[in-house]
Formats: sequence, structure tokens, C-alpha cells
Amino acid sequence: MSEDSFNNRAALQTGTETSTLTLPKFSNPFVTAQGQPRARVGLHNLDTLWFNTGTLCNIECANCYIFSSPKNDRLSYIHAAEAAAFLDEIRCLDLRVREIGFTGGEPFMNPDILPMLADALERGFEVLILTNAMKPMLRPKIRAGLEKLKDAYGERLTLRVSLDHYEKKFHEMERGTGSWNSVIDGLDWLSSHGFKLNIAGRTCWNETVEAARKGYGRLFSARGYPVDANNPGELVLFPEMDEMADVPEITTTCFSLLGKKPEDLMCASSRMIVKPRGAARPVVQACTLLPYDEQFEMGASLAESLSISRGAIDEGDILLNHCHCAKFCMLGGGSCSV
Repeated sequence: MSEDSFNNRAALQTGTETSTLTLPKFSNPFVTAQGQPRARVGLHNLDTLWFNTGTLCNIECANCYIFSSPKNDRLSYIHAAEAAAFLDEIRCLDLRVREIGFTGGEPFMNPDILPMLADALERGFEVLILTNAMKPMLRPKIRAGLEKLKDAYGERLTLRVSLDHYEKKFHEMERGTGSWNSVIDGLDWLSSHGFKLNIAGRTCWNETVEAARKGYGRLFSARGYPVDANNPGELVLFPEMDEMADVPEITTTCFSLLGKKPEDLMCASSRMIVKPRGAARPVVQACTLLPYDEQFEMGASLAESLSISRGAIDEGDILLNHCHCAKFCMLGGGSCSV
């Protein structure tokens, strides 16, 4: 459903086509600006646990939702022992976690990335790494470590590479001059060495999803990449995120209007571990898209996150009090997991 269509239905829902907003949107965690109960999502099952390995990145993209760059260390590097403590909790709490995800920043800049990957794989989890596949990944030590992990764990290790468009000029509009050749070098290496690959693209180029998939398909075929462009799990096309965009708020009745269920959203099945700069220990965040927003912080352990009840979070439910909840998840249908 388009955003305009959503707004039209929201207008019908309130009985008026225009409304004077008494509060800014997304300012009250419990009600929308029009005074309607805000939608909330409970944890259906913790399927994916994410680790943000740190916000430092080798490049600075034009529209990075987390503002990663070579200078942004707002989220510090997570260490292997810190990650292991959360993996231990999964076992102790008998949680049905299937997948461990690693994101950043650029995960391969974290000095502990290989031990963290190995630990998760040794424990039997599927592992997903979000990477730009550029120079940090192609360092000899990293390549050797990845090959060892791939040989040992095969299909349980997936690398999702950011390729913003199937044409060089558009990709470099986002990631900068020279970024295309670098990511293609990384993809060529991963493909030639038999790694399980996904690709993450964007939908901001004024083309249909069908046209985008055909374009990526031509590129994958030409270069021999083992990625099915028609499979949404292998080629993930993400909706854009812009915190300045005017998007509708999500009310309790919006799920039925959009034909969705709360368990369809990411926060029903995933959590992310982050370590804010200067913090003594990592904390649990409700959403991969909101690493800095304290209203979505859920404590310093998985056990605490499962029982927390304070502030904007009531009995563990996540109140959809952010524009990303509307634009990316509800309207865009986006998900960071496989």
C-alpha cells in the first residue's frame, strides 16, 4: 500500500481528511499526535539476535541510517567476551534463537569479529554478516579466517553485501567515487571462494521493484554470483529511511487496515546488542534501526529485556513511536533478518 493510500485510510479512520495536530508526531510513546492509541508489538519469539559491532566504518555513505563513518564511534566495538555473555544467556534462558547477526558500521573493522563469528557458529547458530565487502574484509587475515569458517560451517555462514544499485553510477552516488570497483572486488572474491551470498539494495531510484530485480539479475548472471535476484531473501531491497520525512503514525487499528499482524514486524522476533561510547557494558535495544534511541533500550541483559516494564515500554511491548516503524517496517515491509 502506498503512503498516500495509508494516509487516506487514516483520515477515514479519524472521520476527517484534515486534522490539527496538538502534539508533534512521535512525541508521545502511548498516543499519536491525533490522540489515538499507538500500536505496540510484543516479542513473539526471539529468532534473531543482532550485535552492532561498532559504528566505525571505512566509508561515509550519503544516507546511512546510523551515520557510520571513519570518525563516528558513538557505538564502541563490542568484544568477543561481551558477545559470548549474551550467547551464554540464550542457552541459560532456553531461548529459541536461530540466527546471530553482525552489523555496524563495518563489522570487519572490529578486531574481534573473527572470534565472535567462530563462537556463534560453534554454538550451532546460523550467522549473518552485513558488510560492504570492501578493504576491511579483504585483508589477508580476514580472508583466511573467513575461508576457515566457511570450510567448517558452510551454509550456516551468510554474508549480505551492500550493493545500492546494479549500475556503478547510482551505487557511487550513495557510497562515493571508487566504491563500485572495491565492492565488486569483494563480491568476486566471495563468489569465487564459494561463500553463501545475499545482496542488499535500495529502492530509492525511481524504478519498479521488478525492474530493479531484472537489473540485478543481469549483473549477477554476468559475473557469476550465486544470488537469485527474484528471491527476496537473497536480494533484499530496502525502503529508504529518512527521519525528516513526514510519515503517518501507527495506531492500534492500522494492522487490520494494512492486512498485517504485529508478529510480522522485526521487533516481534529480534533484538540488537549495542555498546554506547563510554558505557561499562553493552545493552539490549529493541530494534536494529534505532541504536541510539533510549526509549527503545531494554536493559543490560536478555533476561532483563524479557521482563522490563518502564518508561515507554510496558510489560515488554515495543511502542511504535518512531518514523522508521512506519516508513521501513509497516509501509515498507522491511526486515534486516534473512
